[in-house]
Amino acid sequence: MITSEAFGKTADGREVRAYVLRDGANSATVLNYGGIVQKLLVQGRENKTYNVVLGYGSPSEYDANGGYLGAFIGRVGNRIGKGKFTLDGREYRLNCNDGKNHLHGGHKGFNTKIFDAETEGGVLVLSGTSADGEENYPGNLRMEVRYSFVGGELKIEYTAVSDRKTLINLTNHTYFNLDGEGSGDILGHTLYIDADRVTTADRELIPHGEFRDVEGTPFDFRKPKKVGKDIGCTDDCDIANGGGYDINYVLNRRGEYRKVAEIAGAESGVAMEVCTDLPGLQFYSGNMLDTEKYKKRTGFCLETQFLPNAVNCPSYAALGSPVYDKDQIYHSVTAYKFTVR
Repeated sequence: MITSEAFGKTADGREVRAYVLRDGANSATVLNYGGIVQKLLVQGRENKTYNVVLGYGSPSEYDANGGYLGAFIGRVGNRIGKGKFTLDGREYRLNCNDGKNHLHGGHKGFNTKIFDAETEGGVLVLSGTSADGEENYPGNLRMEVRYSFVGGELKIEYTAVSDRKTLINLTNHTYFNLDGEGSGDILGHTLYIDADRVTTADRELIPHGEFRDVEGTPFDFRKPKKVGKDIGCTDDCDIANGGGYDINYVLNRRGEYRKVAEIAGAESGVAMEVCTDLPGLQFYSGNMLDTEKYKKRTGFCLETQFLPNAVNCPSYAALGSPVYDKDQIYHSVTAYKFTVR
């Protein structure tokens, strides 16, 4: 069952609506503004309900605080070095909104759009367009994102197609705290990631085609461990560059939809599995969170994706390319499944 209600207006007067997807005692609230997962209520031990995502109560708070909380990210998630890439011999220069680099779609990415919304039974369907030249990307892009919440599983299904060759790499930027929003930091969460390698990056968090084995490093989560166990290893260059964890994992057994990660809260009993058909997973430990409401490391992100900067790195594109030809359909599925331990 899906219901909707008014959620206020953006600074430029656009109406925002909140859609509530109910799954028994659990529920997910998704906005047509930025496709934002604004609230996610799940039951933990002793049937206690926890809101396990970070979110704001009005469009103006999202506008004021940034951080992409809960948002649908595109046209390309993560970073593109110097905002430059070449397609068929032509160089494109994107708007750079992260120092000298392009991040999460630029100044006005999908996180700022008002999407058309409709419901199909228990599925919320958000759709919209990105015009040719928007943020300097080529092609008129049509995209659709479908949200469902059934059996404790929040599933997000993405589809997009362009009338010109372009880049597509869609993801979701929800910050989770499985002990409940407002409960403190996430360092006591226990994390598992099925990945033997990461894409090491420079000081600006741009990877350039290299891989790094996680064996013997703070990035080894192949056996579950506390997020906070090695986060203070600032003598490690990738920890130091990110101010903690902010790195892409190269997932094992790519090319199939499956579980790639699992994480559990320290106190609530809430655990979350991540499933995807994409080759990469960005683990971000909320190192740069610094608002009146949310402080450093009070939430984490697990963003499924093509490997960052793959358009400029053939070794990354070989594992899944974000380059899509005219009329070639992009499709991917990511799910976050909640259980109680």
